[in-house]
Amino acid sequence: MQQGLLPLFPLQVVLFPGAELPLHIFEERYKEMIGEVLKERQEFGVVLANEKGVVNTGCTATVDRVLKRYDDGRMDILTLGRRRFEILLLNNERNFLRGAVDFFDDDKGEPPAPEIQQRAIAGYNELQALASQGPLGDSDAQNPQLSFRLAQPVPDLGFRQILLATRSEAERLRHLAEYFPTYLMRQRRVQHVKDVAPRNGHGRTGEGSE
Repeated sequence: MQQGLLPLFPLQVVLFPGAELPLHIFEERYKEMIGEVLKERQEFGVVLANEKGVVNTGCTATVDRVLKRYDDGRMDILTLGRRRFEILLLNNERNFLRGAVDFFDDDKGEPPAPEIQQRAIAGYNELQALASQGPLGDSDAQNPQLSFRLAQPVPDLGFRQILLATRSEAERLRHLAEYFPTYLMRQRRVQHVKDVAPRNGHGRTGEGSE
């Protein structure tokens, strides 16, 4: 691959540093791209694709392991999020998209306020409980980029993209502390509808109804 250009994989996904992302590689251009990534042990960029194209902030991934290879060249792989980047220039010379990118990390600033961090963790734990999943582990709470861990179960791609581009851990945790209560309220309503639907809203099933 040409030096200085990062191969890009546009997806309906926002990948965070440290997060796992399983992928099924089936298109010929991405078989080629991942084949080169594996051979050269390089990173590739995961970028959110929407109706306007690709957004300009993404996260690199490395192939952690190949889960399965198929006779026709398809692959199931497990990737791991690494570094955030901004796209400076897109390049279409190859079968797959590439970009000149600028890597970035958080700016130096004040540490997150403990009360904001605790609110964000509490929202995450409540969301996990609704999904019958376990709470945040003690070791996870020491992560200097805890916000990316807390945001993992959040499905809102627009909100995830905002977090990915934000260069302050304190700011990301504040966003999460404000986001979780409203999102949890919606999730409780959805769960309530699921709970009452089998009773047809009247404490009985809908059998015999037209």
